[in-house]
Amino acid sequence: MKKFLRYISPLAPDDSGACSVLYELGGITVICDAGGCAGNVCGFDEPRWFTKKSALFSAGLRDMDAILGRDDRLVAKLALAQQQLERDFTAIVGTPVPAVIATDYKALERMAEKKTGVPCITVATDGTKLYDKGEEEAYLKLFKKFAEEKLPTEKGTAAVIGATPLDTGYITAERIVSAIKAEGYEEVKCIGFDSGLDEVKRISRFEKIFMISPAGIRAGKYLEEKFSLDVEVHGCPLPEEYIEKLKALEPKGRTLIVHQQMAANAVRDIIGGDAVCGTFFMLDSKAAREGDFHIADEEDFAEKAKGFDLIIGDISLKRALPEHKGDWFDLPHFAVSGRTFTK
Repeated sequence: MKKFLRYISPLAPDDSGACSVLYELGGITVICDAGGCAGNVCGFDEPRWFTKKSALFSAGLRDMDAILGRDDRLVAKLALAQQQLERDFTAIVGTPVPAVIATDYKALERMAEKKTGVPCITVATDGTKLYDKGEEEAYLKLFKKFAEEKLPTEKGTAAVIGATPLDTGYITAERIVSAIKAEGYEEVKCIGFDSGLDEVKRISRFEKIFMISPAGIRAGKYLEEKFSLDVEVHGCPLPEEYIEKLKALEPKGRTLIVHQQMAANAVRDIIGGDAVCGTFFMLDSKAAREGDFHIADEEDFAEKAKGFDLIIGDISLKRALPEHKGDWFDLPHFAVSGRTFTK
């Protein structure tokens, strides 16, 4: 019962993270599940549904098809969708069902490519991890599949990895692009966020690669090794209105920031002092600062948050700390509460 949630909503799972990375890249994404089980991923875990279309589907398999691993049924449906939509690639995202029956994703990938005639990637998520693990795997699979040979470096260009609505709270990349451009770059592209597959293929042209969430670090390291690209961890840009509010804070005593790690780093740079980051998600040791810690579950959160005078984090988390008597600054996190920034 240690993982039982009494106060906060379940956090976005890994399959949602994978689908968020793939959302704008122009492919057909199929969630490999029994019919109806992926409703949260298809309908609720992605705020861009309100503004942008994406070919994201549930496999809609009959229970016995899913349980018995009848991959030919899934591939046939995928081929029919490709025939009608004519997309650049297909992607199959895992759920608990293929995890339980030990689906052979490599075989599924080969079958899909042979049947559809276009590249296929598979992301072996299992629905039991959190969204950032799914993002991490999806970014890595994309670059391994589509990144072309080393291209000439274009000066004044930068690419951002780890920018999704689940990580940033934005539904467009406008704020991130403007913040990075203010640092002296003429062209900035957020991979999979207001950009398509072409930027993935031509990733080696960028002078600088910024990783604004832990989900992008593994892919960044791969690109550094493969293409000798200049990669760097970067704080996640916050909305101007929140920056002004944070600057106006006068923290007294100990401060805890609860968010994804790079957003927490950005907050610390604004407020100064010796605030620490606590996160339910991945914590990269090189980007961490003294005192930062991982939060395993709701019970662990209640224990580790004791003694802090100010907590900066999504207001929905406050319910898990009924004994907290200090101040709280609301900083939305879409993967936690489904709330976006208004600007």
